[in-house]
Amino acid sequence: MHFIKKISKNLRMSYTELGKEIGYGESILRQSISKNKMSSQLERVLELYLETIKLKEEKNDLKKENDLLRDLLTK
Repeated sequence: MHFIKKISKNLRMSYTELGKEIGYGESILRQSISKNKMSSQLERVLELYLETIKLKEEKNDLKKENDLLRDLLTK
């Protein structure tokens, strides 16, 4: 499966939504899929976007753990 399709499917985002998030138009994403080619810049942007999502999730998890610990220590 093409990298863009895989990301779009895993994130449950349309190509339009994904494009808006990474600063690319839907047409560029569709063109990359249809030609089965992707620029190194687009590939890097997608990798960084996925890394950002992962880091945000980790941050939220740490915040929840921190809040739980704070609650336990203040009781």
